[in-house]
Amino acid sequence: MNGQNITISGAGLVGSLLGSMLAQRGYNVSIFERRADMRSAHIAAGRSINLAMSDRGLRALEAAGLADDIRSIAIPMRGRMIHAVDGTTTFQPYGVGDQAINSVSRGELNKRLMTLAEQRGVKITFEARCVDVDLNTGTSAYVNDNTGESITSDADVLFGADGAFSAVRSRMQISDRFDYSQVYLDHSYKELHIPSNADGGFQIEKHALHIWPRRSYMMIALPNIDGSFTCTLFLAHEGDPSFERLKTREEVSAFFTTNFPDAVPLMPTLIDDFFANPESSLVTVRCSPWVMNDRVALIGDAAHAIVPFYGQGMNCGFEDCRVLLHCLDVADNDWSRALHLYETHRRPDGNAIADLAVENFVEMRDKVADQRFLRRKKIEAFLHQRYPTKFIPQYTLVTFSADVPYCEAQRVGREQEKLMEEFLADPAIYEDWTTGKALEHIDAVMEKRREIEFKSMTPGGIEE
Repeated sequence: MNGQNITISGAGLVGSLLGSMLAQRGYNVSIFERRADMRSAHIAAGRSINLAMSDRGLRALEAAGLADDIRSIAIPMRGRMIHAVDGTTTFQPYGVGDQAINSVSRGELNKRLMTLAEQRGVKITFEARCVDVDLNTGTSAYVNDNTGESITSDADVLFGADGAFSAVRSRMQISDRFDYSQVYLDHSYKELHIPSNADGGFQIEKHALHIWPRRSYMMIALPNIDGSFTCTLFLAHEGDPSFERLKTREEVSAFFTTNFPDAVPLMPTLIDDFFANPESSLVTVRCSPWVMNDRVALIGDAAHAIVPFYGQGMNCGFEDCRVLLHCLDVADNDWSRALHLYETHRRPDGNAIADLAVENFVEMRDKVADQRFLRRKKIEAFLHQRYPTKFIPQYTLVTFSADVPYCEAQRVGREQEKLMEEFLADPAIYEDWTTGKALEHIDAVMEKRREIEFKSMTPGGIEE
């Protein structure tokens, strides 16, 4: 099936990027978005969570020819800045040298991607809510709730890029043998704000992702290009402490003064923001299949919504687009073959990064201030430097290795977990891994290990 007419439900980050990439290849692309055009409408704050763009996302943007446009609205973050309760800070680099993840505003990025898609000939229809999908023909129906206008879109291929609560997926869910699960965390999040200082500069370190880890909860802050920081409080729904216990201005003030004392002076609108912005849930979505009848497919959060704690939701969705385009190349633009390759190759990665994201929540809130964890990170960095082809930290594989599938990063990480437990159990290595006795143990073990080999993400590595 060499379909030329593509419909995409959803003009979010993934839908806009996918539309741009397909239009660049000559396809006729129409996107339908249930929301108003955010470039002209006022979009209230409260649900954004700044995005951390890593090498995977940038690689997809480079493939689309859009990376330079997006870098102009991004700020490199070279590590975590950990804020203790007593106000002291500790910097933990993410990688080596210039390795960094990039803070970018979800809204600004989405606006830029929509504009670039339209410049390539994509037609975007806003305020068009998907109300029905014909899984056999790829036809989709939309309605404008303000005017009552109905629109039907016929397509050779229909993509559901409409998020965690996808209308396209909802139609697929009522078909036979469709597996679906959604799992909520016990925690929610609330967006807060640190403004720029009087001269428009940054009140705290610009090139860092700031974390206030407090065991069962945490707050983070990511920089914006205007000198401000978007903060996010992750806290349990119920219990003590929890959002249900913070009902008055006095309770909120006491909670932040006790637990985030160095942040409070930076947040003049803290109390107002807390009550103005919604409490939003955190969900992991898994489903199968992603493709039906060789013409209706899910992509991005519609296929694999994940929690934000590895900073990979957007990156994973963008990588979906890059892999899909690789699959089209391998399949000589036969959509039936390409979609089969896409699902076969990507679904294991969607499941892997979903698991890793939940695990990283525990790391961020509980472990980043733990001395054993910090010691482990230093030993991991040492091992990677001494044996670069035999030991690669899982974080490096996920964040800075755009050619390593997520499921491979998970597999290698699991194997290395056992190795690190062995090394940490040796007092000589734990105390000083650079001494003679410690190195004897390390070298004896590492010299027996094989070099790490990965499945490929290149077109030649995608097989039926």
